[in-house]
Amino acid sequence: MAAVDWFAQAEVAEPVPAPRTKPKPRRAGQRPAAPVRSRREVTRRRVRGHIVWMILFAFLLFGVVAVNVAVLRAHVAVSQLDQERAQLKAQNQALASRLSAASAAPQVEAAARRLGLVQAPAASTSYLDLAPARR
Repeated sequence: MAAVDWFAQAEVAEPVPAPRTKPKPRRAGQRPAAPVRSRREVTRRRVRGHIVWMILFAFLLFGVVAVNVAVLRAHVAVSQLDQERAQLKAQNQALASRLSAASAAPQVEAAARRLGLVQAPAASTSYLDLAPARR
């Protein structure tokens, strides 16, 4: 087996220049050929397109989340207002009940007796007509 020197300078031939071809003559009314794109350039363009779509999708998701948070906050505020409204209705009903109980006839008679007032007999009661006389 022959010994190989792995660290020796390698002898490399120079690359052969590519043969130059003459462009084919174009016919009248024919468009020039489209430039040839490299695979790397096409790949970069595809990657850029995918990145743009991912960023757009991320913004859309962010918008959906922001709308959901706003709706949740509005729902919490409405819920608190409903609770406050229910408490106020209960307070109004309690006050109406107290007013009704305080203005009942037995309550008024008892308060008048405490002040020393007595009810007039029905036979000695008369009514005044305060309306102007008609002619």
